[in-house]
Amino acid sequence: MARFVAQGFLRLDGVVPQEINERAIATLTEGLPDVAYGTPLGGAFAPDTFVHELLALPVVAGAVESLVGPDPTVDHHAVHVRWPHEGEAQPLHGDAIIDVRPDAFDIQLMYYPHEVTADMGGTLSVPGSHLRRINETDVGRVQNLRGQTRLTCPAGTVVLVHHGIWHSGRRNDTANRRYMYKLRLNPTVPQVRLWDLSDLHDPAVTAELNTYLPWYEQATGRLEIYNRVLLWRALTGDDSFDVEYWVTRVSNRPTLGSHA
Repeated sequence: MARFVAQGFLRLDGVVPQEINERAIATLTEGLPDVAYGTPLGGAFAPDTFVHELLALPVVAGAVESLVGPDPTVDHHAVHVRWPHEGEAQPLHGDAIIDVRPDAFDIQLMYYPHEVTADMGGTLSVPGSHLRRINETDVGRVQNLRGQTRLTCPAGTVVLVHHGIWHSGRRNDTANRRYMYKLRLNPTVPQVRLWDLSDLHDPAVTAELNTYLPWYEQATGRLEIYNRVLLWRALTGDDSFDVEYWVTRVSNRPTLGSHA
């Protein structure tokens, strides 16, 4: 969870059985019906659909509940296709308008039912960008950033991302279609202590939250650490947590008589 807060994604490689992958590819080729905004996830997909079976996998269900809690609602879902030899890529972007929630987030589940090789247009993302607020293609002019990742993965991989992460679909230079199924989920409960807390106070947690990423500027990069601390405080309910006193020193407001 600390790594998700620091980097904005959780990757689960090859966790979906091949039988579901094959059914998914057939379904995605035909297209999917819309799901109305706000539909409870538990009733959004029929039991005989690949989406229902995907979400019922314990590793996927557990990750979703750890991030957005029980009974989330569907924001939207979509089939994303990178066409063979299409000759262009998406601009780098964040989804939707600026979202300034410091204490809550949506997740976007990205499912890849087949292997994605380096030349198939795998999703590019910028780890640690999710708390740098932008509006859609504000960063679209940026071609490359140090530390970015271009997804290659085995069939049946699921990546869960914070809604604010900067990403784009890359150009597909192969003769095959590259599919990705995206499902955005909204929490319906406070996202506080929803995961296994057995190692909450492990020093590795603080180390993870204090990780600087290659594209961070010397000065502004500190703001990313600051915003991680705010989110971690919200997720744990611990307003005393800090990393090198970044938040403590700028929120210190002594009151009259506090020195007594």
